[in-house]
Amino acid sequence: MDWRGRRESHGEHGQCRTRFVTASQDARPKSIMLLSTLPFRTLPSVTRCSRRTLFSLPSLPFGPDASKPQTYKDEKVFPYNEKELYAVVADVASYPSFIPFCLGSRIEPSALQRAMREKTVVDAELTVGFLSFKESYVSTVTCIPFESVHACASSSTPLFKTLSTTWKFRALSPKDHQTSTNPRSPSTLVSFDLTYQFSNPLHAGVSSTFFGQVSSMMIDAFENRCVSVYGPRQ
Repeated sequence: MDWRGRRESHGEHGQCRTRFVTASQDARPKSIMLLSTLPFRTLPSVTRCSRRTLFSLPSLPFGPDASKPQTYKDEKVFPYNEKELYAVVADVASYPSFIPFCLGSRIEPSALQRAMREKTVVDAELTVGFLSFKESYVSTVTCIPFESVHACASSSTPLFKTLSTTWKFRALSPKDHQTSTNPRSPSTLVSFDLTYQFSNPLHAGVSSTFFGQVSSMMIDAFENRCVSVYGPRQ
């Protein structure tokens, strides 16, 4: 019988001793032998990582109300009468020439003429672009002569779940606007309301600060358009 000596290590301090085994006892695969002679080590404990969903990441720049409709409002007194101001806003076909971020507009050619005579409801295809976004959608425009122009996206779009703008015009008397340099000149209070809701909360986070400035930009653009059409007034 074949006897062979083999040195083995046991115990915490690696104490060695020699024992003899027969060939039959040593018939285990070498891989098992090698693994069985390795000193046992305790693996370090692994801390379980907490799982987070995409929208709980703290680095995303929007809060819990990002998915709710956002509303911005601005108003200003203009030295024009309400008919003049209404005509500028009711001219939807001219929006790309002065409305910020409006890249295109398609509407019936006779829409403005009818809007100056009576209440009208007409669909317009508008294209807007800002930051890296570009969107075309159908907006239902409701015009009440010399009082208001309301435009609302007729259905949700890939970018916007809700999008609407409202312009209102109210003629002021000299008593209402005492700071006017010319009491006889017409004065009109113009109010602008913007309501929007993005379809994707990620878009809301990226654009929340940006859209907070849009209402004031719209008023400024509207004022510049009035000066261009009617000339400057005091």
